[in-house]
Amino acid sequence: MTSENQPKAGHRGTPTNTAFREFMASGWASSDDRPPTPRTEAADHAARRRAALSQRFPGERLVIPGGGLKVRSNDTDYTFRPHTAFAHLSGLGAHAEPDSVLVLHPDPEGGHHAVLYFRPPAPRDTEEFYTDSRYGEFWVGSRPTVADVESQLGLTARHIDALADDLAKDDAAARLRVVRSADPQLDELVDAARVQAGTSLSAEEREEADQELARHLSGMRLLKDEWEVGEMRKAIAATHKGFEAIIATLPEAVRKGRGERWVEGVFGLYARHEGNGVGYESICASGDHANTIHWTKNTGEVREGDLILIDAGIEVDSLFTADITRTLPVTGRFTDVQRRIYDAVYEAQQAGMAAVKPGNRFSDVHAAANEVIARRLHEWGLLPEGVTLEQTLDPEGGGWHRRWMVHGTSHHLGMDVHDCQLLLREEYMDGELKPGMILTVEPGLYFKADDLLAPEEFRGIGVRIEDDVLVTEDGCENLSAAMPSASHEVEEWIARVSGSAGA
Repeated sequence: MTSENQPKAGHRGTPTNTAFREFMASGWASSDDRPPTPRTEAADHAARRRAALSQRFPGERLVIPGGGLKVRSNDTDYTFRPHTAFAHLSGLGAHAEPDSVLVLHPDPEGGHHAVLYFRPPAPRDTEEFYTDSRYGEFWVGSRPTVADVESQLGLTARHIDALADDLAKDDAAARLRVVRSADPQLDELVDAARVQAGTSLSAEEREEADQELARHLSGMRLLKDEWEVGEMRKAIAATHKGFEAIIATLPEAVRKGRGERWVEGVFGLYARHEGNGVGYESICASGDHANTIHWTKNTGEVREGDLILIDAGIEVDSLFTADITRTLPVTGRFTDVQRRIYDAVYEAQQAGMAAVKPGNRFSDVHAAANEVIARRLHEWGLLPEGVTLEQTLDPEGGGWHRRWMVHGTSHHLGMDVHDCQLLLREEYMDGELKPGMILTVEPGLYFKADDLLAPEEFRGIGVRIEDDVLVTEDGCENLSAAMPSASHEVEEWIARVSGSAGA
C-alpha cells in the first residue's frame, strides 16, 4: 500500500558510486542489544475489541487500513493521522506508521488471528536509509521494527510486501471485507483477491458487505469503557488548560492585531504540548465571525467589547479528543444584550443536559434544548407574525426558529470529534442513550450582522456553549464541568485567570 505520490525534483540527487554507498552503510552502532519496546497501555483494550469483532464476522477476512501520507503541497505531506477504526483495533494512536494495514485472518478452529502489516525500516546498508525522505531513518528518525510492533501490541507483525499474497492465500479470500476509502490501492487489491477467489457476491453485494463492516466498526465506539473515559478526561483537562491560556492572553490578541490567529496559535501550542495536537481545526471567531458555524479561517481581529466564540479540543496520543465551546467577553464583562442572548443559550444547554439519561433517545437532547431556543425567540417577537411556539416546533411544517440555530445540539464524541458517524439514523438519532456514551450538548444562537429580521441590537452577536457529557447509570456527568459556563461564572473565570496572569 502506498501514500499519495509526491513529485520528485530532478535537480537534486545523492551520490550513487560504490565508495559512497559503502561509506554510508558503515560505522553505525548496532541496535541488536536494544531492549524490547514496552507493551502499550492500549494493547489489551484493542485485543478485546478485536475479539468482539471476530465474533461478529466469523470465518471472514477483515481488512482495516491505517491509511497513508497525504500530500500538502508539492513534496511536503500533512502530518499523518491513522484511520480511526485502525487506531481503535490496533492500539496504535499518534505513533502509527503510514501505509499500515490490520488484517483479521480467520482461523480454521474458529476466531481470528490478527496481523499488522507495515513498512519496517530499511537496513542501513540500503539506499532507502539515506535517500528516501519519506521513510528513510536518516530523514525521518527512528522507525519501529517488526519486533518492536509485536512487543508493543502483542500481535503478529509482517512486512507490507506480504499482504497481497496473504489476502489471497486460501478460500477466505472469497469472504473478504475491507474498510473502504482510507486506501484506494488497498480497495483495488481486495477486489482483485475476491474475484480471483471466485466470490459468489455481486459488486453491489460486496459494496454492502464493506459498508456493513464500516458501520459496525463505527458503532463499536458508541460505548466507552473505563479506560476510554479516562482518555477523554485527559483530553478535556488538557483542553481546559488551553482555554485558560487563551483567556490569559486575550489582551495581547487585541493589542497585537490579527487576534483570531493569535488565539488559534496559543491553543495550538497547548494542544501540541499537552497532547498530540488539535482534535479538529479550531474555531476562534470574534464578533460577527461567531455567526459562521464553521469559522476556521481565524483571520479576523479581536476587538474590545466583542464576544469571541472558541470551539476547540485537544486530541491526546490515544487519539481521543475533547470538543468544547465557550463564548467569552473579550474585555471580561458581558453587555446587557450579550448577557440576554448568552443566558438563553445557557438555559437551553441546561435543558439539553437534563435530557441526557439512560432510556431517552439521542434526539431528545436536541428537542429539549430546541424548545428553549424556540420559546425565547418567540418571547422576543422574532418569529413571523401569527406563528405560535407549537407551530415552529412542529418537525414537519415548522422550524422558523431554526434560522437562528440551524445546527443540531449533540453528536457522539470519542476518537473522532464527530464519532460513530456511519451509523444509520435509527441507530444514531433515534438510538437509545446508554451508560458509557459520550456526547456533546451545544446549543447556540446566531444573529448575523446583515440579518434584517433580527433586532438591530442583536446583530453581530453569536453564542454557543458546548460541554462533553458522559451518560451514567442514573443520568449524566458533565466531564467538562470544571470549565465555567454560566455568564456570571465566566466573568469570574476571566477575572481570576487574568489576575493570575498579571500577578
